[in-house]
Amino acid sequence: MNDSRRHRTAAATCLAVTGALLAAGCGGEASGSAAETSSLKGAPVKVMVWNPEDTQGSAQPGVRLTAQAYEKWINAHGGIKGGPLKVLTCNEKNDPDEAEKCAQQAVADKVVAVVGSYSLAGDRYMPILQKAGIPYIGGTGVSAAEFSNPLSFPVNGGTPVVFAAHGRQLVQDGCKKISGVRYDLAAAAIVSQFLTLGAVSAGGAPPKDLKVPVTATDLAPQVAAATKGSDCVSVILGTHSDLFVKSYVQSGAKTKLGSVVGNLTPQLAASTGGSGSPLEGAAITGYFPPTSDPAWKDFLAATKGDKDIDVSNGANETTWVAFKVLTEAAAKLPSISAKTLVQELNTTSGIDTGGLTPALNWQTSTALPIKGLNRIHNTTATELTIRNGQIEWAKPGSTFVDVRKVLAAIPAG
Repeated sequence: MNDSRRHRTAAATCLAVTGALLAAGCGGEASGSAAETSSLKGAPVKVMVWNPEDTQGSAQPGVRLTAQAYEKWINAHGGIKGGPLKVLTCNEKNDPDEAEKCAQQAVADKVVAVVGSYSLAGDRYMPILQKAGIPYIGGTGVSAAEFSNPLSFPVNGGTPVVFAAHGRQLVQDGCKKISGVRYDLAAAAIVSQFLTLGAVSAGGAPPKDLKVPVTATDLAPQVAAATKGSDCVSVILGTHSDLFVKSYVQSGAKTKLGSVVGNLTPQLAASTGGSGSPLEGAAITGYFPPTSDPAWKDFLAATKGDKDIDVSNGANETTWVAFKVLTEAAAKLPSISAKTLVQELNTTSGIDTGGLTPALNWQTSTALPIKGLNRIHNTTATELTIRNGQIEWAKPGSTFVDVRKVLAAIPAG
């Protein structure tokens, strides 16, 4: 098998592992208050959200909390076509068996969609949803099935898009010699491959690929290797990126740092000096605008005061965008059902998310022409930075960058 074919095949099968690098039992309904919903006389719109909580793995409680915040907010603003949104929740516990149970519960409860959820077990839940005709709107791009199943409607391009865009951003920021630091896992090699694809497409040299043992806690050796002979380091260790930054600070290195959203965070910047942090000026590549952008005003209003919702978390942001898509698509339907939603999403010329993404559609003509990734339609990313301890646009007037041509140029194998 040639290199290009290995690249394309692996890209479609190992996104679940790289999902941990991008972010960090079934419950009942979580409806808005009676005062908010009593005036809504239209038919209820029932959906489900699942995510891992109370687990030793990568917990994402903010996904559920964001969904519940959207439910309360939209019901206070007229609901969906005059009817209340009702969000059912399910804890999939980072367990494929539990994820399958969540999907079965969604079918039993006759939800019209599963929206903005987070799970690595797409190969288990997507066939169940597909058989029942229930669309999966949003997701978080951490499961290969999200980018291949015809009932999946992702709102971002996941690992392929964001890492290709990141390599491009680093080179355009002047990085001539880049080191990429990622975990020593076979599947995580995909991160390095897309990073390389982006860097080379922008005229840069292939980044140095440095592997970190999954059990490592002292990353001083990796910091030394990454900073030697490099002018930029992309830290791709997910919620454990703090281990690298800790050793980096201790080393006294001055090499510029960067990553995709979810790795080098405002919280990590705050803990290492705020505006004086070594993360100041880091090149951060994301899916969406920074939360200081006016496009997020409703999200910020809906979550104001809730310290348990990190508004800069990519999984939480994706959940909000997914609910925006649900609302906009449902508003066009005379009768809201799973079947009519699927038809609307597959044929729409564009869903307006209020500037959080470009207009979204899932028509065949806009699919990324790569087998296994053909449900990726939004191939844009955002170039951001850490400024004064916060994630902001990299430059004034920045907007979405599209890496479709970069990805589509991968030779068919």
